[in-house]
Amino acid sequence: MQALETTKDAIPLSSENIIKLIEQHLNLKGTSRLPVLIVVAAYNTAQKHLGETVASLHSHNAADSQTGAIGDIEITLVNDDKVITSYEMKDKRVSKEDIDRALQKLSVIQDKPDNYIFVTTDEITSEVQDYACSLYLETNGIEFVVLDCIGFIRHYLHLFHRLRTSFLEEYQKLILAESESSVSQPVKEAFLAMRHAVEGD
Repeated sequence: MQALETTKDAIPLSSENIIKLIEQHLNLKGTSRLPVLIVVAAYNTAQKHLGETVASLHSHNAADSQTGAIGDIEITLVNDDKVITSYEMKDKRVSKEDIDRALQKLSVIQDKPDNYIFVTTDEITSEVQDYACSLYLETNGIEFVVLDCIGFIRHYLHLFHRLRTSFLEEYQKLILAESESSVSQPVKEAFLAMRHAVEGD
């Protein structure tokens, strides 16, 4: 793995090259944890610009009911414990039932987030998107939205273009730090090899 370390003197990858690298890596088997790491890396990298931070990251297999978490990723303001945004990650199509389950979870908690965001690696139907949008008034101001994972990171990298290399380093660090049960060694090595190949072009 040492031989695959990235070249420090390489010209920084463009945002679109980083997106392509991530997209190719997500297409491998055993990558269901990666969308979580993408969102966490995005927040970690832009934390001082956003004034928001990731609350503790739970293990890949821990259910929300076990952890007491509202979603897979919880975002708070820096120096505040109140969850303002909750992310639920899906490697399948988001359904109206998924949104209804989220509503059920939120109905029993006192401090509700401002945003509940589903991020999926699958197709998003207009029916589900419309349903999510329709809940704002019904929930007294909680914004529900369904985003596709690649669209999320594309928008982020172009918005924070100058942070793109820092994002990539943070994302790689998170991948390599994950336990074998969440991200296997072959998936980790594949990312390093793919990045090395892209930077070598």
